Amino acid sequence: MVNHKRRKRLLKLLVEHNSASVQQLVEWLSASPATVRRDISWLAARNLLTRTRGGAENLQQKKRSIALTSETFQNNIKCYADRKRAIARYASNMCSDGETIIINGGTTTFMMAEFLVDKQLKILTNSFMMAERLLVSSENEIIVPGGRVYREQNVILSPFDNDITQHHYAGKMFMSVYGLSLLGLMEVDPLLIQAEKRLISQAEELIVLADSSKFAKKAGLILCGLNRVSCLITDNNASDSAVQLLEQSGVKVITVAPETMPVKYPATKFNQAYDMESASMFQPETVE
Repeated sequence: MVNHKRRKRLLKLLVEHNSASVQQLVEWLSASPATVRRDISWLAARNLLTRTRGGAENLQQKKRSIALTSETFQNNIKCYADRKRAIARYASNMCSDGETIIINGGTTTFMMAEFLVDKQLKILTNSFMMAERLLVSSENEIIVPGGRVYREQNVILSPFDNDITQHHYAGKMFMSVYGLSLLGLMEVDPLLIQAEKRLISQAEELIVLADSSKFAKKAGLILCGLNRVSCLITDNNASDSAVQLLEQSGVKVITVAPETMPVKYPATKFNQAYDMESASMFQPETVE
């Protein structure tokens, strides 16, 4: 196997298994122990993995203490994409030219970007992928808060209370959430809670975009109560009883039918650039 392909495979194995011994990697890669050890040394020298006694460990293991605990954007966007796209389309149709809106960094809200291309809006978003996409494909005015970029979750979060969010006001905020119940909107990470509350406080109407799978998700943190929610857009797989309970709590519920996804969902330049960057780490070398 060519060096760069074997090393790329080795890193993927560590992502899947978190850590592995030299002997395990020898079996998985069909390579000699000497070759595996050289690969581990080569990758460790470039800060792509962590060497351990007798093997290697995924570098991300060392970073978990400072990472968000929420699920990754790339994993989430594949789930119920047909439902999310229909919800995003309906939400986008609620926006009128000239409005100022806020959009948070969820997968359902990200799908709104496709339908906002021809709008003339002022958009505050903490989704750097949405900001990038709308900047290159539309005439919308885009504002992003300052802070740290969490690549896995596709959000920009600031640990400070006095970020630029406080200087912007919007008629509508469109929000994706981890889950929802009669207790309110739920999230799993305290840092997300802090940032989302700041965004919510700057909007008159809170419009929640949540496919029906979110009704079954529970989390330990309450973002806000249902009394703050003006409208919920979900799909028609939501049970009648769940919809009725939400309506009895004062939430306007709109249900839409899932729609067929395009053959290939449009990629962002960010994804393309990231793929090129990753590939550049593994330039072809000699074959052993």
